[in-house]
Amino acid sequence: MAETREAVIGRELAIAPSKANTWLALIFGLIFAVGTAVGIYGFIAGHEHVFGITREVPWGVLISTYVFFVVTSTGLCLTSSIGHVFGVKSLMPIASRSVFLAIATILSGFAVIAFELENPWRMAIYNIISPNLTSNIWWMGTLYGAYLFFMLVEFALLKMGHHRKAGLAGLMGVIAGVAAHSNLGAVFGLVGAKEFWHGPYMPIYFIASAMMSGGAAIIFFTWLAYKVNGWEIDAKTRKALEVTGKIYALLLAIVMFFTTWKIIAGLAGQPPGKYEATMALIAGPYAFNFWFFEIGLGLVLPFVVILAVKARNIPAMAIVSGLALLSIFVMRYDLVVVGQIVPHYEGLGIVDMPHLYHYSPTFLEWLVVLGGFGLCGMLFFMGERLFRGHLDEH
Repeated sequence: MAETREAVIGRELAIAPSKANTWLALIFGLIFAVGTAVGIYGFIAGHEHVFGITREVPWGVLISTYVFFVVTSTGLCLTSSIGHVFGVKSLMPIASRSVFLAIATILSGFAVIAFELENPWRMAIYNIISPNLTSNIWWMGTLYGAYLFFMLVEFALLKMGHHRKAGLAGLMGVIAGVAAHSNLGAVFGLVGAKEFWHGPYMPIYFIASAMMSGGAAIIFFTWLAYKVNGWEIDAKTRKALEVTGKIYALLLAIVMFFTTWKIIAGLAGQPPGKYEATMALIAGPYAFNFWFFEIGLGLVLPFVVILAVKARNIPAMAIVSGLALLSIFVMRYDLVVVGQIVPHYEGLGIVDMPHLYHYSPTFLEWLVVLGGFGLCGMLFFMGERLFRGHLDEH
């Protein structure tokens, strides 16, 4: 039997966002404002004076943060599409929040990359008037623009109740997201001069790790929304999170497989460039990042916990998912930086050529990164307030 209008209004009032939700939106908004101010200062003072990047290591923490956000966004899109696009009804209760989070994370990624580029407005202008169809980066920008457009259309249609049309827009978003994200993997995988990145598996790895990130984000942010606002998770949402937890565990196993063979490929036969980078990752200056964050907190811990609780303990899964998101951020940082630290002529005995280049983000770089997370957090909590917990009135 359909709910009466009074019943729907009463249910909406019963889960009105808390004051804590509003305060958190304001706090994250302030963090975003600080990061924006630092990013604008970088345009004025010059990136070489504000950020820690060099000619030898031109891609730093802002690039890895951009990768983190767009990977998470694509993962949210792909995971949520299993429900309302491909008809798996058990996942439909998380669709609206997941699509909104996909929009929030892609916008946060765009904000960070805008401050990393010295002239971001040129990208928008010349993307249209002077397209380079042979450039992976041109395709990345174009496809992610299309992806954002379809996500916005899909979310608007969901809120208007046009679920069939929203499913079609979501399908277009999935196609654009997969194309954009596999292309992002190709930006790294097709760089022959950087052996640590080079290889045909990178686009596939990016898609698998994106869905892993999306699963973790859905579990953590859904639980966080209910926790902050003092709501009780209803049976349908709980079931959706349990199914998401099982999907997340499967993707963790897949990424473990990819990671294992990535290390083996970097060590077997000591391939020049790839071997030095791999050793720096597993037994060098980035070993703690790799073993503690990437492997321990990012893969093993959530996999073991989800199996132990049989994907039924939502708080336990949410906590390990939050830790995994932190670890995935470190994973993206290691991927971007370690791929650049091996000198191109390393091992040839060139005078004054270091064994590994050094990169360390500056304090101002970290503020821009925090600004990106501030934007994401602000949009998330604003969404919870504006859309009253993303109620599915159907």
